[in-house]
Amino acid sequence: MTAAASAPTVAPPMRRGRVAWLPTTALVLGALYCVVPTLWILIAATKSSAELFSTATYLPSLGTGIVDNVRDLTAYQGGIFWRWMLNSFLYAAVGGVLASLVSAAAGYALAKYEFRGRGALFNTILAGVLLPQIVLAIPQYLLLSKIGLTDSYLGVLLPQLFNPYGIYLCRVYAAAAVPDTLLEAGRLDGAGEFQLFRRVGLRLMGPGLVTVFLLQFIAIWNNFLLPFVMVTTEDKFPLTVGLYSLLRHGAAEASLYSLVITGTLLSIVPVIALFLSLQRYWRIDLITGAIR
Repeated sequence: MTAAASAPTVAPPMRRGRVAWLPTTALVLGALYCVVPTLWILIAATKSSAELFSTATYLPSLGTGIVDNVRDLTAYQGGIFWRWMLNSFLYAAVGGVLASLVSAAAGYALAKYEFRGRGALFNTILAGVLLPQIVLAIPQYLLLSKIGLTDSYLGVLLPQLFNPYGIYLCRVYAAAAVPDTLLEAGRLDGAGEFQLFRRVGLRLMGPGLVTVFLLQFIAIWNNFLLPFVMVTTEDKFPLTVGLYSLLRHGAAEASLYSLVITGTLLSIVPVIALFLSLQRYWRIDLITGAIR
């Protein structure tokens, strides 16, 4: 009787099945929430201006609508869309690389060096993660306007070089991936601190820096508020601000809506290509962690 009473109870199979469906349903709903708008953009980009509001929402055009839309978008104001695309790539690529290096240096120093106030400094940086960008945009504009950097490429790049979340990730990764014994061996061989960071720290932190770069690249690529506040010259607009200005003009000219949708679709392509090209570095990181 005692053994029977102490035996663990097993939930009925029907109840376990119902519980297992809950997370699956949540994941499916989340996937639909992300995929459906993208699918609509893909389908709407195939339609001409006349078909956009006259055909079924998720029924693609069988004609050459997307080819005509890309051609019209290229011809709009002498191909300024591709100028916006180039500006976005410049902001995101340069800003992503520089922000990753700044994050790597700061995270490496916080992880590998003991100094007074290290904990308070790290907590202050973490507090920066909680600040929304909309709170910082106006102060950044006022500070950069004092030194004449508004309406310039530097005015958009400089505020994005410091990424609190990237510093946090680099600190965690440096603490786990860079052994102290390896650094001590390098010091015994006469290597300087900067040489250790450049030849040892950066190499071992490589997979983590890929993650930081990708996150920062996407954040800058999708950033709207900062360039909207900083830049007034149309030739310096990134895609986000350029497509917004095109959408405003579309309020008076409905034919521009097709160009906005097509431009939005084209703006997704570089991000997808970058993500797919950097996937192999994450696989290498996972394999390395499993071997360890």
